[in-house]
Amino acid sequence: MPKIRNLYFLLFSLYWAQGLPVGFMTHALPVILRAQGVSLAHIGGFGLLMLPWSIKIFWAPWVDRFGYSALGHYRSWIIPTQFLSMLTLVVLSFLPVQALNQPEYLWVFFIVLLSMNLVGATQDIATDGLAVSILKNQQLHWGNTFQVVGSRLGFIVGGGAVLWALDRFDWQITFLVLAGLVFLNTLPILYFKESSQPPNTQNPSDQELFSWHKIKDYLAYFYQTPHLASWLMVLISFKIADGLAGPLLKPFMIDVGLSFAQIGIYISILGALAALLGAGLAGLCLKYFSRGTMLLSFSLLKILSLMAYTWLAQQYESGQSIQTWVIYSINAFEDMISAMLLVVMLTLIMQYSRRAWAGTDFTFQVALLATVSGGLYSLSGIMGDILGYAQYLGIITLIAVLCLIPIFKWQSIMDHSSKAD
Repeated sequence: MPKIRNLYFLLFSLYWAQGLPVGFMTHALPVILRAQGVSLAHIGGFGLLMLPWSIKIFWAPWVDRFGYSALGHYRSWIIPTQFLSMLTLVVLSFLPVQALNQPEYLWVFFIVLLSMNLVGATQDIATDGLAVSILKNQQLHWGNTFQVVGSRLGFIVGGGAVLWALDRFDWQITFLVLAGLVFLNTLPILYFKESSQPPNTQNPSDQELFSWHKIKDYLAYFYQTPHLASWLMVLISFKIADGLAGPLLKPFMIDVGLSFAQIGIYISILGALAALLGAGLAGLCLKYFSRGTMLLSFSLLKILSLMAYTWLAQQYESGQSIQTWVIYSINAFEDMISAMLLVVMLTLIMQYSRRAWAGTDFTFQVALLATVSGGLYSLSGIMGDILGYAQYLGIITLIAVLCLIPIFKWQSIMDHSSKAD
């Protein structure tokens, strides 16, 4: 058991380090831009910075195939990318946020953030591959619970704590502290001993990673049976509602009159703490209930959270007074349910990942989620400007209801397959 606990702690530390810069991108940056008067449409455009998370499947086979076995296959990717993440945070600390209105600086800012996401996406491929290769099936739900807890803790610090710190401390000090935290979370992987056996044993001459024939053969895995084809539809539809709502929720907090400190502490940090609770509850539920049942149950709760946000937007647009504790509660509930859903989804993604293609299979499935979410992110900002918060969130809620259909179909096929066995 001590060995198992060490593995969970390792995954926790890696996903925490990964969550720090992502937390800044997804939680702090939209608020900072909105406070500078940037429109929802332009904030949505910043979703392009997350492109590496959508296209990382293109270099995931190289991460699976090539590595320095003496150091540990995935470890030989994780350690360098961790240190590169530290470097980009240090560079970012020397770029003053007050210069956002200068085009030259804005380009440098964009390039540094894009580099940070490119490095983070590569680290994620290797970390996911390592997780799939070391966790057994009965350990998947706890492994993914620690993954979500670690990443959400990174969101707390990289998102909420940064906003809180920017109201009180220097920009440079804030990001140097973030770089130091990434270093601390690099220590466990430095002492971890990974198996020297490469995960993919195919000969290099047999592995033309980007020939059309190889790509077609690889994709065939995900539609070779009705069961896998229905799972593919779940992956495609799972993040539609999140992608449509993504650019709206944090800027909405600025428009209702919350300060940086309030958003940092009561929205980002409190929301992330609720997510930590949700991740733990999801791990516990998966111990007693099936993964399919929990995916459907948590999806229904997600719809309820979107309905609550729609009501909140209606109150705001009608000029009604909104007590801050109501805003905080709705945000915390939505973050908690999102974390519960994420634990279940990542557990299922690992379940459908083959060990010989651990990083690639996991990355492909997650990349589908990111591609759908990121592709809708920019569109959402434009639609939010046109329709307003309340009407648009109402439409998103209806879309979320329709996205239950692929889950029902997948679960039906899965239940039928299990009875046949």
